[in-house]
Amino acid sequence: MKTIFTLLFAVATFVVVSPPSYAADQPNIMVFLVDDMGMMDTSVPFLTDDAGNPKRYPLNDYYRTPGMERLAAQGVRFNQFYAMSVCSPTRVSIMTGQNAARHRTTNWINPRQDNRGTNGAPDWNWTGLKEGDVTLPGLLRGQGYTTIHVGKGHFGPTGYEGAEPLNLGFDVNVAGAAFGAPGSYYAEKNYGAATKRAHHAVPGLEQYHGSDTFLTEALTIEAKKRVTETVQADKPFYLYFSHYAVHAPFDSDPRFADHYKDSGKPANAQAFATLIEGMDKSLGDMLDHFEELGVAENTLIFFLGDNGSDAPLGHQHAVACAEPLRGKKGAHYDGGMRVPLIAAWAKRNPDNVHQQTLKIRAGAIQHQVASVEDLFPTLMQFTATKVPQNHVVDGSPLQALLTGEPDAKRPQQFLMHYPHGPHRSNYFTVWRDGDWKVIYHALPETKTSGGHIQFADGNYELFNLADDPFESTNLAKSRPEVLKQMMQGMIAALQQHDAVYPIDDSGNAVVPQLP
Repeated sequence: MKTIFTLLFAVATFVVVSPPSYAADQPNIMVFLVDDMGMMDTSVPFLTDDAGNPKRYPLNDYYRTPGMERLAAQGVRFNQFYAMSVCSPTRVSIMTGQNAARHRTTNWINPRQDNRGTNGAPDWNWTGLKEGDVTLPGLLRGQGYTTIHVGKGHFGPTGYEGAEPLNLGFDVNVAGAAFGAPGSYYAEKNYGAATKRAHHAVPGLEQYHGSDTFLTEALTIEAKKRVTETVQADKPFYLYFSHYAVHAPFDSDPRFADHYKDSGKPANAQAFATLIEGMDKSLGDMLDHFEELGVAENTLIFFLGDNGSDAPLGHQHAVACAEPLRGKKGAHYDGGMRVPLIAAWAKRNPDNVHQQTLKIRAGAIQHQVASVEDLFPTLMQFTATKVPQNHVVDGSPLQALLTGEPDAKRPQQFLMHYPHGPHRSNYFTVWRDGDWKVIYHALPETKTSGGHIQFADGNYELFNLADDPFESTNLAKSRPEVLKQMMQGMIAALQQHDAVYPIDDSGNAVVPQLP
């Protein structure tokens, strides 16, 4: 009976309709956001060799992501695309086009209490987004889009306006709430409602309770339903499909468990891989659905992760879960901040008016630096949507980079500011400028969830990512002139963004200092 129940819901979403009449007016948009997925958690190789060709690493052979392979073949993938190292800051940046240092949601949002942490910035934005804020879905709704939220929200804590995506510009909210991790992926456990994690029970999916419908699949079924309804209403859609996967708890997706049982990896790592493959099946199902509805040629897709990998394969500052990248979710190294980005049309057609306006090169790899705050201005420009003059946008449109060619005029910069602790990595700021990356540790000897960590060179780490892409050699002492220049750039960027800072034991702000 459970299998029949699931099948009925799946079949109900495959409604064939005539191509919509709005096709020449506005494109459809899907932002497909995966939680805790880093750049190496896929069979698609994002890293390249010295000649710029895709280079496979062992993790690419461990994961199975044919949907991502399909999307990458028809679009462009970015191999130096940055997100914030924890989730809520990235999610608010996508919504606003602002760097986290500016919008000040600089930490993940604990839904029940202010989690600025010991010595953390007291004036950070724990409450997140609120009703009336300028947001991507809100502005697109003004352009006639039906704005659909499916999956994880995590824009604000319980009892505050940001906890409900309907307050933030979405017309539809399926399963979005204040928390970031699901109580359970299993419908048999009512997605957490029938467990000790009931405070994280995924809402709005009661019709699947007691079935065998894995959470990732339930969200996909619901996303297809809402897209179908919008197409039948002859309106363009903005679908923000934000999977809870692949965030812990690492519940194994039984549909894919056999693929990893002989891998020799720990059970949690096998379960993580099943979550990756289930997410990937969802992506493929959405691509198929757009084709069945006759809207694939008019549907623009951005696929990305919200922070570095959290694969249970090693310590957050080591080379393990994102090998060969160093670090993982929460870390100041690139394994904690570099994420996959694939931009593509759901179906290529060079004669399509939208695809002629936004040209995306098939099978290309873009090597230039970009970040999550760039999605907002890209979509604003593409849809000819005006942004209120009083709303500061930190990102830059990606249109030139989507062609796969370099843009010499574009700054190669990224700012990641985390004035909090204790966490996996504490009280740090990262500044990337060209080939150089500097890390400033405001309080260099601190407790973390992984134990006591000390930085032998004090407050500063400096890497040349062209020569040392995996951050193995700290040049802070050997290249003092570069360190000083990079710190000057960091300090200027923080001031420009009106950043907040951690405090010392006397309550004074700990502002980055020149070496």
